[in-house]
Amino acid sequence: MIEKFEQANPDIKVKYNLYDHEAYKTTIRNWLVTSPPDVVFWYAGNRMKTFVDRGLFEDVSDMWQDNGMTTDFASAMPAMTVKGKQYGVPYTYYQWGIYYRKDLFEKYGIAVPKTWEDLVAASKTLKDNGVTPFTIGTKYLWTAAGWLDYRNMRVNGLDFHIDLMDGKVPYTDPRVKAVFEKWNDLVEPGYYLDNHASYSWQEAQPFLYNGEAAMYLMGNFLAANFTDEVRPNMGFFQFPVIDANVPMAEDAPMDTLHIPSKAKNKEDARKFLAFVAQPEIQTMINDALLQ
Repeated sequence: MIEKFEQANPDIKVKYNLYDHEAYKTTIRNWLVTSPPDVVFWYAGNRMKTFVDRGLFEDVSDMWQDNGMTTDFASAMPAMTVKGKQYGVPYTYYQWGIYYRKDLFEKYGIAVPKTWEDLVAASKTLKDNGVTPFTIGTKYLWTAAGWLDYRNMRVNGLDFHIDLMDGKVPYTDPRVKAVFEKWNDLVEPGYYLDNHASYSWQEAQPFLYNGEAAMYLMGNFLAANFTDEVRPNMGFFQFPVIDANVPMAEDAPMDTLHIPSKAKNKEDARKFLAFVAQPEIQTMINDALLQ
């Protein structure tokens, strides 16, 4: 992508820095208030809004208008917008859900869970047969946050969840407490991996692949790590219904590029973001991510 950009813009040189994923999340917070790069990778929605509210990301609404992005990225636009203005360019998104071992489900006569009660029953069957129902690594807490997202969206709905994430609803609200009580259906019987706080999400993977655990709530980036041996045994299902009266919302994180407000080369950075927004570049990025 950078090579193609430099070919199209021979007067601009791009220096690409690669960071450890978890360390980057901490480092970017320091950069943005001191001396940031000209372009940073980040995430849409609430995580972007945190920096926008602090005045740390550049408004690029004019780019969206001038480059037809309001049409090209119509479905992504709400997640890139704060108070009517856009603050970056998306380049990929992916769904979350529950990956599971089809062979273990078949072995113990478990149907794909459609409801919360189905999921709890499946977990009991697996536990009774010496299989850990869910692998998870919570060394970094966002993996557990995925569980909170889904249960809250299934119990209270998407709008309530957005308000909770936006600080408009306290975690002491009885509706939030109800979500944590529902979590106890899996926590108290011990349906999660032992010592999960010792593992990152990557380190929790082998338990699924070697058959010690049967399910993993995770984003689709997990699938890229399936070996040829494991892949035929892997399946995927939507997080089950908890309340049939609540519409089914999903976690689908969007990865994005932004220009920090304190960037030194904003004109060149805008050219780079406009370049990344082109259909052929978006396709190239996503083809690579699927490998």
